[in-house]
This record gives sequence, structure tokens and C-alpha cells, in this order.
Amino acid sequence: MKQKMQSERLGTEPIPKLLKNLSIPAMIGMFVMALYNVVDTIFISYGVGIDAVAGVTIAFPIMMIMMAVSAAMGIGGASVISRRLGERREEEANHVFGNIISVILIISVLGMIGAFTILEPTLRLFGATPDILGYSFDYMFPILLGTFFFSFAFATNNIVRSEGNAQFAMMTMIIPAVINIILDPIFIFGLNMGVQGAAIATVISQASVTIVILRYFLTGKSSLQLRTSDLKIKFAIVKEVVAVGLPAFAQQAAGSVMMIAINTMLIRFGGDLHVGIFGIIQRIIMFTVMPMLGVMQGMQPIVGYNYGAQNFDRLRETVILSLKVTFYISVFIFILIMTVPHWLMMIFTSNPVVIDAGVEYLRIMFAAFFLIAIQVISSGLYQALGKPKQALILSLSRQLIFLIPLVLILPHFIGVYGVFLAFPISDFFACLLGAILMYRDRDIFFGKGRGRDKTEENAVPVSPGT
Repeated sequence: MKQKMQSERLGTEPIPKLLKNLSIPAMIGMFVMALYNVVDTIFISYGVGIDAVAGVTIAFPIMMIMMAVSAAMGIGGASVISRRLGERREEEANHVFGNIISVILIISVLGMIGAFTILEPTLRLFGATPDILGYSFDYMFPILLGTFFFSFAFATNNIVRSEGNAQFAMMTMIIPAVINIILDPIFIFGLNMGVQGAAIATVISQASVTIVILRYFLTGKSSLQLRTSDLKIKFAIVKEVVAVGLPAFAQQAAGSVMMIAINTMLIRFGGDLHVGIFGIIQRIIMFTVMPMLGVMQGMQPIVGYNYGAQNFDRLRETVILSLKVTFYISVFIFILIMTVPHWLMMIFTSNPVVIDAGVEYLRIMFAAFFLIAIQVISSGLYQALGKPKQALILSLSRQLIFLIPLVLILPHFIGVYGVFLAFPISDFFACLLGAILMYRDRDIFFGKGRGRDKTEENAVPVSPGT
């Protein structure tokens, strides 16, 4: 009964209080996760060098592909589960959950096989030069062996949040981050294992939180139940989850393609040093985007539940409040980056060449950061509503439609600066596209009740047998 009330409050609590209670834990958890990525890079930079950072940056697209499938199952499953709970279809929510776990097991086996078969040629294909290939391989091999821990933790975090348990979802992000921060200096410096030590520390931290999450589901603390009978894969369930999660997969996969394109152009028009600098800036980007993603993740279960329960006034109120909060955050971060970029770069390195170049590139990349609130919220909104077409377009827009072509074209005219200038230009166009789509659906989000039929028209069909 306690777990049931936990999900039902998504339809009853005041929206400001509910969004705060769901977003702040998500923000804290994601902040800590971003912090561990930052600390990881700091240890690698100071302990091994900027070439090692470049090697890890080259390997990162493989991790993004691995996470793309997990994101599809986790975010897609969270959307489906939250709507099932809103419709009082708890048994079907359990079927969805079991199928997600089965797909994760399949993903894990494929990841482990890939570690022994295609890892090195893949890294070469992704742009690893002879100077950094060893760093890339040493980092990625242990990560692929631990595919199950990464995929399970990543997917189930979204599922836990879909039932309204933001506090535990936050803990599943904090636990591995803290363990990783503790283990990093031990493996990198104490055991002198370099980037391989950083990877092993990451795998151990993810394995630890996997045990915690399994205990959560197996001891009745969740609204969902993990039962062997639900592990049998049903095509209809997987199809629905994938349809909703496809935008998340596309976004992550496009991010991987984007990274490959960026690394290739940086090496061609700059060198390994520029790849290392971008690796540092990428960690800063991850850290600054996390608060807005936290708001978006706090918004999604509220939107999904109230869409399932047909509480459209609460849906609109949630969207408007989320847009306001993310806009304020984006403006604050924009001002911070423009005023103190030196301090941020000095956290990662003492190399004056890296710092000076990084400051310049940071300011270029963040020039349109204050616009991304609409981009973040609109993408998460359509995912939560189960409207895969719009969500897919928005997820692909910034990286695949705008950023990658600009990254491939601009350097031919203005050199390595073109890679970094592509970011604010793509932010502008992605924001414009998100605003256009939301304006088109304004009756759903901002109208006086005219959007109900339109919402139901565009929803993913839900069949009683799934």
C-alpha cells in the first residue's frame, strides 16, 4: 500500500512541491555522477597526461553506444510504466519491467563478446592514433566486461524514478560516484594502473550499486516486482518500449556519431592535444547540463502519470514550471562560463597551453547555452507523453541534423575553430525547432482544455495484451 501511494502522489501533490521533490534528488544524483566524471578526468590528466585524456575521449563513443541501448530500455520503459501506473494497470507494469531486464541481459552478453573481438579495430576506426590507442584500449576493455552493471544501473534508475521514488533514484547515482572517487586514486596512483585503473574503479562502483538496486526490487520496496515469469520476452511489450525509447537511443547513438566526427576533425585540423582539450570541455558540459536534465527527469514521471490519468491541467502546469526553472539555470551557467572559464580549466590541468586554448574554446561552445532550456524540456516532454515521432525529431535535431554537418563543414573554412563554433549554431537551431513543435501543440500544453483529443490522437497505442 505504501508503494502504491508513492506513485499515486504524482496525480495529487501540488505541482511545484512535486517537481521540486522529484527534480532536486535527480539533480543531486546527476551532479555527483558528473562530479565523478570530472574527478576521473582530473586524476587521469594529472596522473597520466593529456594524451591519456585524449585516449579516453576516443573510447567514449563506444560507451555512448552501450548506454544508448540502455537509455532506450530505461527511458522508454519508464514512460510506459508510469502511464501503466497512472491507468491502474500494475500487473502490466510488472510485465514491462521484466522484459526490460531480459533485454539488458542480452545487451550485456554482446558487450562482453565485443571486448574480446572487435574492440581494437573499432577504436582505430573511431580515430585512435598510435600514440593514444593503448590508452583507449586499456580504458575500454574493463568497461565492456562490466556491460551488465552499467546497463542495469542506467536503465533501472529511470524506472525507479518513473514510480515516483526520486530519493532512491538519487542514491543509485550517488553510491557509484562516491565509490569511484574513492577508488580512482588508489588504482591510478597507488597501484600505478593508469587509465586501466580508472576503468576498473568504474566497473567496481557500478557493480556495487547493481547489488543495491537488485535488493530494492527483490525486497518489496518498489511498486514493481521482479519476477521470473515476467522475464519471458514479449514482442508487443518490447516494441512499445523501444518505440518510446527510440528517441533516447537515437540521441545517445547520435552523440556517439557526433563524438567520432568531432574527434576525427580535431585530429585532422588540430591534433591529439585538441582531442584532449575537448575531452576536458566535454566533462564541463556534462557537469553544467546535469541540473537541467534533473528538472527534465523530475518532470517526466509527473507528465507521464497525469497523461495516463488524463489530468491535463496538471500536465500543462508541470511543463510551464519546468521551462521556467531550466531557463533560469541555463542563464546562470552561461554567465558563469563567460566570466570564469580560467578557473574551470585550471581544475583539470596546470598546462598553460591547454588552459589558454580551453578558455577560448569554452566561450565559443557556450555562446548560445542560455537557449537550451526549450531543447531539453521539449525532448523530455514528448518522451514522457509517449509521442515517439516528435521526440525522435527533437532528440536527433541538435546532434545529427545540425551539429554533425556543421562539424564536418566549418573546419574546412575556419580550421579547428569550426568544430567548436558548430556547438552554439546547432543550439540555436535545435531550440528553434523545439519551440516550433511546442507552439504547434500549444493547445495540449498551454490551452484551456482543447488539447485532450489531440494528445490522445498522437499517443502510442496501448493494447490490453501488452
